[in-house]
Amino acid sequence: MEHASGAHFAFTDRWGGVSAAPYAELNLGGAVGDDPAAVRANRELAARALGLDPADVVWMNQVHGRDVAVVDGPWRTSEVPAVDAVVTARRGLALAVLTADCTPVLLADPVAGIAGAAHAGRPGLLAGVVPAVVGEMLRLGAEPDRIVARIGPSVCGLCYEVPEAMRAEVAEAVPEAWATTRQGTPAVDVAAGVVAQLGRMGVSISGKSHICTLESADHFSYRRERTTGRLASYVWLGGTPSVGGVEGVGDAGGGRA
Repeated sequence: MEHASGAHFAFTDRWGGVSAAPYAELNLGGAVGDDPAAVRANRELAARALGLDPADVVWMNQVHGRDVAVVDGPWRTSEVPAVDAVVTARRGLALAVLTADCTPVLLADPVAGIAGAAHAGRPGLLAGVVPAVVGEMLRLGAEPDRIVARIGPSVCGLCYEVPEAMRAEVAEAVPEAWATTRQGTPAVDVAAGVVAQLGRMGVSISGKSHICTLESADHFSYRRERTTGRLASYVWLGGTPSVGGVEGVGDAGGGRA
């Protein structure tokens, strides 16, 4: 998992955990109705598979907004703040995003030692969570041309059907998110919108998953299953600053991600 740049990115699939149906198997979401003990076990399994201490992973209470929290460790109370993005200047601290169709956005400036993660669904795209998390990273000393950005598995623009009025609303704010399904009906491409928003902040995408969560049986999809688990995407930085390149990272589950 160690990359030349010291930046690490990982994406889970749904396999290799202990949750029972309909959350089978590696559900990492704690607010979807699954057995809390199973979720805790799954989070530990995933962390250990990635070489992480489960105590060094920061999770969010995601609400489809644009608020960003700067963290130097896991939350010290049981009340996790309602945020959709986190940023850290602590190397070795992993930031996690939960999704089941939304777009996970992972960011790292290995030179400055700044990492960020955001949960970007359609509401978050409109609210501007991506510019907000990049802006917070820049405030802490990151530079756009040094930020390595990855986008994980999410529902694709060919599958994310929406009413025409909703597509028009999104496209007015982020034109690149305008899409059409294979059937010719209105759709939104959130990932394309995220790429465009990052580009306007001077950040280039170094990796974008080809997986559509709605189409992939190896991934959780809220649109497909409604009652289902959550995938996790992780970003963290190694202990030594570097200016090298970055390669792809595999998944923490048992299948393909």
